[in-house]
Amino acid sequence: MNANNRRLTGALIIGAAALALLPWYSLESGFFDGQWLTTLWSDAASAPALWQMTFYQHPWLAPVVVLYALCAAAGLLAPGRMRSWLLLVCSAIAIAYLVFEGHAIGYSGWSWLWLENLFGALEQGQPAMGAGALLMLVTFLLLFSFALAERGVLKGDAFVVASILMLVALVSTFVLYPVLSMFAVSVQDVDGSFQPDGLLTNLRDPSIWSLSCFAGGSCGTAWRTLFLALMTAGGSTLLGLAFALAATRTALPFKKALRMLTILPIITPPFVIGLALILLFGRSGVVTGQLAALFGIEPGRWLYGMTGIWIAQVLSFTPIAFLVLIGVVEGVSPSLEEASQTLRANRWRTFSRISLPLMAPGLANAFLISFIESMADFGNPMVLGGSHGVLSTEIFFSVVGAQNDPSRAAVLAMILLCFTLAAFILQRLWLGGKNFATVTGKGDSGRHGELPKALRAGVYGMVIPWGLFTLVIYGMIMVGGFVQSWGLDNSLTLNHYIRAFRVSLSDGHLAWSGVAWNSFWTTLEIALIAAPLTAAVGLLTAWLIVRQKFAGRQTFEFMLMLSFAIPGTVIGVSYVMAYNLPPLEITGTAMILIACFVFRNMPVGVRGGIAAMSQLDKSLDEASLTLGANSFRTLRKVVLPLLKPAISAALVYAFVRAITSISAVIFLVSAQYNMATSYIVGLVENGEYGVAIAYSSVLIVVMLTIIGLFQLLVGERRLRRVAKPAVLAAPSAPTSLTQESAV
Repeated sequence: MNANNRRLTGALIIGAAALALLPWYSLESGFFDGQWLTTLWSDAASAPALWQMTFYQHPWLAPVVVLYALCAAAGLLAPGRMRSWLLLVCSAIAIAYLVFEGHAIGYSGWSWLWLENLFGALEQGQPAMGAGALLMLVTFLLLFSFALAERGVLKGDAFVVASILMLVALVSTFVLYPVLSMFAVSVQDVDGSFQPDGLLTNLRDPSIWSLSCFAGGSCGTAWRTLFLALMTAGGSTLLGLAFALAATRTALPFKKALRMLTILPIITPPFVIGLALILLFGRSGVVTGQLAALFGIEPGRWLYGMTGIWIAQVLSFTPIAFLVLIGVVEGVSPSLEEASQTLRANRWRTFSRISLPLMAPGLANAFLISFIESMADFGNPMVLGGSHGVLSTEIFFSVVGAQNDPSRAAVLAMILLCFTLAAFILQRLWLGGKNFATVTGKGDSGRHGELPKALRAGVYGMVIPWGLFTLVIYGMIMVGGFVQSWGLDNSLTLNHYIRAFRVSLSDGHLAWSGVAWNSFWTTLEIALIAAPLTAAVGLLTAWLIVRQKFAGRQTFEFMLMLSFAIPGTVIGVSYVMAYNLPPLEITGTAMILIACFVFRNMPVGVRGGIAAMSQLDKSLDEASLTLGANSFRTLRKVVLPLLKPAISAALVYAFVRAITSISAVIFLVSAQYNMATSYIVGLVENGEYGVAIAYSSVLIVVMLTIIGLFQLLVGERRLRRVAKPAVLAAPSAPTSLTQESAV
C-alpha cells in the first residue's frame, strides 16, 4: 500500500467514525465529560448521524452519508486520475452541503423564509454541529486535499496542500466569518431587512475625520488613533532594538535580569500599568505630590490624554518588539561583520551597512506588530484616555454603551482595518524582492563584533533609564497589594492576598476557599491549551508563506492579520453574534475562549516566524528533500530546530496574552469559565484595588515561572561550530587530535 492509499484509507476511517460513533450535534453537558458514551444510540441528543437520519427524523443528513459513500467508492475502486477527479467533485459538494445545511436549519426549522416556501415547514429543527459533524467536515477537507495532491497541485505534496486548506478553513471560520457577521448586523434593521442608513450616516461623521487639531482644536478619532499608533510603533521598535542590542552585543551586566525585565510589561493586565502610572503621576500621585512639596509645582492632568496613553503603550509593547527582534539580531552572521572589518570598515560602517540592513525584516515586523497593537489596545486608553477617545474605546461605547449602535462600531472597525492594510502594504513594498538569508547550513565560528562607542552609549542611555522606570512601575504594583487602602490608609497588610488566595482544610481535605481560585485555575488551564496551539498554527503558517508558492498567498497572509488588527472589543462582540446560534454554537464554553486566543494571537507567531525564516537559506530545505525526506519531516527535523527563538517568542506571547487579554474576553466569559482579567475588572469596579493588585501580582509571578519553563523546554538555537574535547584513537588507528562538529 503506497502513501496515497494509506492517507486516503485513514481519512475514510475517520469519516466512518464521525458518522457511526460520535454525537452529530453539540451537547449541553459538553463532549469531553464523556456522558454521551452511555446514551450514544438511545438518545436523540447524543446519537450519531446514521441514527439521527434513520430513527430521529433528520432526513437532511442522508446526502452527507451518500456523499461519503461515493467518496469511499471512488477512493477504493476508481482507477488512476478518475479517482482523484471523483474525490475532488464529491468532497467539494459535501463540504458545500454541510456548510449550507448547517446554516439553513436552526432550532425551530428553516432559517430562511424562502426555503420554507420552497420545501414547506419542518416538524423539527436541529441543534448546532457537534463532534461528529465537525469531524466529518474535516474528513471531506482531507479528501479534497489528497485529491488535489494526486492531481499534482504543489508538486503533489499532500502535507502542504492539506495544511493550506485546513488553515484557510480555520481562518475563514474564526476570523472572516465573525467579522462578516458583525458587518451584516450593521446594515440590517431589527427584522433582519437590509437598511444601510446607519452605516452611511456614521461614515460621514465629522467627529471621526476632523482635522481641527492643526487649527488649535482636537483631531477626529481616526487621526488621533493613527498618530498615536505611529508614535507608539516608532518608540517601541527603537527601544526593542536597543534592548536586543544590549542583550547580545554589549558587556552590560545582569543580561538575564534584563531579558526578564523586558518581559514584565506584557505579563501584566494593561489597566494595572495605567493604574500604576496614575499612582505615580496622577493629581494625587507619589511623584506629583513630591514635586508639589519640593518645588511648588501645581498638580496637572497631563497624564490623562495622549501623553499618558503613549507612555503606557510603549511600556506595554516594547517587550513585544524585543521578542521579535532578539532572534533576528542573534541570527546576523558574525562572519559577514568580520569580513567587513577585514576590508577596513570601522565598527559604525559595519553596523550601519551590514548588520542593520540584515535586521530589516525584524524591524519591519516589530514596527507593524506595535502599530497594530497600539490601534487595537483597549485597556490603556480606557484608564488614561479621559476625553481623548481612540477607535477601540469608541467601538466599545458604541456596542455596550447607551448608543447601542452596531453600525458605528462596524464603521470604526473598517477604518481601523484600512489603516492596518496601509501599514501592511508599506511593509511589503519596503521588504519586497530583497534577500536577508544569513544562515546557510555552513559552520560559522565567528563572534559578533562590538558596537561603536557612540551607539553603545546611546543604547545604554535608553536601556538603563527605561529599565529603572519599569522597575519603579512594578515596584508600585507589588507594593500595592500590601497596602490597606490606596491614598487613605497606607498601613501594611496581608488581607488582600489572604482574601484572594486563602487555602483551608475542610473535613480533612484541602479547600481552595479564596475568591480568586476559580478564575485562576480556569485561566491557567485555557492559557496552557491555547499557547502551544497558537505557536504551532502560527509557525506552520509562516513556513507555508515563506517556503511555498501558491495562489493567493499574500491575500492569505493579510487575512491572518485581520484578527490582530481588529480591536478585541469587536472580536468579542462578533464572536458572540456568530457563535450564539447554529451551525456552530460555542458561546459560554471554553472552546470559544481558546479559539479567540489562538486566532487573535497567531499573527505574532506568524510575523516572528516569517522574520526568523527569512534568514534561513532555502538550500537547507532543498538538501533535506533531495535526500528523500518529505516536507513534514523537513519541517520537523531541519526548520523547527533553527526557529527556537521564534517558537519561544510565540509560546511566551500566546500564553501571556491568553492570561492578560481583557477587551475580547470580557464579552466571552461565563459563570463556568471566568478569566482572571475579567474577574480583576470586577474587583476594580467594586473599588477593591488591593485585592485586584494582589491578584495581578500573583499572576505576574506565575507567568514568569511558566515562561522560564517554556524557554527551558524549547532550548536555544545553536548556529556556531563547537569544538569537542580531544579524542584518543585506538593504537591501531591513526591518531585523531581533535574533532569538530557543527551543532
